[in-house]
Amino acid sequence: MPLDFTLRCIDCTHPYLAARGIGIPTAQEFGIGFYGGSGIFSGRLVIPIHDERGALVAYCGRALEGGAPPRYRFPSGFPKSEILFNLHRAAPSARQTVVVVEGFFDCLKLHQAGVSSVVALMGAALYASQHRLLRERFRRIILMLDGDDAGRRATADIAARLQQHASVRVIHLPDAVQPDQLSTEAIRHFLQAQTESAALSRAG
Repeated sequence: MPLDFTLRCIDCTHPYLAARGIGIPTAQEFGIGFYGGSGIFSGRLVIPIHDERGALVAYCGRALEGGAPPRYRFPSGFPKSEILFNLHRAAPSARQTVVVVEGFFDCLKLHQAGVSSVVALMGAALYASQHRLLRERFRRIILMLDGDDAGRRATADIAARLQQHASVRVIHLPDAVQPDQLSTEAIRHFLQAQTESAALSRAG
């Protein structure tokens, strides 16, 4: 259900964003920034979350370095399993291909690198509702999950499930590397290599 309020006093220029490689224009576009107001997100970086129609349905609060746990705070009862972060931007991009990543900052970094069709699972699991959202909107899916054990297990599981409904390609990142740690050049390199690999496979 859409929220009946929006948070104000959000600072999109907070140094934490720059430290994570997120530029001010990207932060402003996504509405992400430090929240100085009151409530459960006070003193946290807030991330607006929209449903597939673009309605604002929740905020997530990310603790700054050294801040009190949990690292990511969602509102009580938030149906994370039913939403793909950034789908409302990715789906109207007139592309039949989408890149799927795990986290918010992975999504931000890819978008900032010029990848307009990218969504985040908000974790390392693909739930039934998220599966439906993907298969209804995209014919080709590129998985770019974290290069750790959890990410590799999730990649194998998700790829096997999605292959029944779409063309699936996988980008294997180096050990312990996450997409948000990559430079713009590295992101484009991995995606270009995947595109060329797919073209060669079709040609063969």
